[in-house]
Amino acid sequence: MDKLLEIKNLHVKIGDKEILKGVDLTIGPGEVHAVMGPNGAGKSTLSAVLTGRPGYEVTEGSILYKGENLLEKTPEERAWAGIFLSFQYPIEIPGVTITAFMKAAVNAKRKAQGLPELKAGDFLKQMKEKMALVQMKPEFARREVNVGFSGGEKKRNEIFQMALLDPQLSILDETDSGLDVDALKVVADGVNSLRSPEKSAVIITHYQKLLEYVRPDVVHVLKDGRMVKTGGRELIDLIESQGFDQF
Repeated sequence: MDKLLEIKNLHVKIGDKEILKGVDLTIGPGEVHAVMGPNGAGKSTLSAVLTGRPGYEVTEGSILYKGENLLEKTPEERAWAGIFLSFQYPIEIPGVTITAFMKAAVNAKRKAQGLPELKAGDFLKQMKEKMALVQMKPEFARREVNVGFSGGEKKRNEIFQMALLDPQLSILDETDSGLDVDALKVVADGVNSLRSPEKSAVIITHYQKLLEYVRPDVVHVLKDGRMVKTGGRELIDLIESQGFDQF
């Protein structure tokens, strides 16, 4: 499989407003792509459409994931197929512990793949390993999902979830927003530890800092709903020195 994700001429609107105006993007297995752009460029809309969030209307174009029409799949089916979204603003889920939440998520994915549920001991072992990976304290397993968490703790929890679910395509929607340098390094270490020849990632950001730690293979500039530039890491330096107005 030479293409994990293939987006062609994607047009998306919310209500009467067109947000994406003909986006093309192809990602191969094992590749990390950065999508950069100013606020309002359509970056978060792209992640929402890929994960099936309601309220976004695709008016033209196609999205193939592992050769199948992604737009025909429900959000749950996309998650079971190996797509993960790290939210820009992770939500709180009062009354549900991280352990219960993640056990349900992992076993739902396994069921969709025709696999048996993990035994409690096996699940807890995996959970402890992944929590250590992102430097989460063991007591967080008993806490309610994101309730009372700082911004950095919420983002760290997102990367922990990604590590435990082991997706084939990870979408990080401004995961670096509001993080201090130490938290940024932890997030980056978690993302880097999951890189492999089969697994790919899309890092959506308008800062260059995270990309100092997670080195993308390809960099795209999304502006006014269109991919206006694609290149290598040299684009990051160009954006840092001259901003997005040059494109």
